[in-house]
Amino acid sequence: MNSSALTIKGQITIPADIRKQLGLQPGDKIGFLVEDDHVVLFRKESKIEASFGICHPKTSASLKDIDEAVRKRGGNAGS
Repeated sequence: MNSSALTIKGQITIPADIRKQLGLQPGDKIGFLVEDDHVVLFRKESKIEASFGICHPKTSASLKDIDEAVRKRGGNAGS
């Protein structure tokens, strides 16, 4: 079991192996959930991360296809 000491400012250091396991990076948001007499710590997803996986396109397009579609609609792609 890992442990960490609480500073006078109420801060703790998350042990390196836990940071690695959760994929935590400097600046990541951390959530806390109190369950009875325990605190559960978790990595909070940003809004952009939370939206990954909600779109499931039926087809894909190459950059050439995208440029062509933009040109057909009056855009200036590729120029």
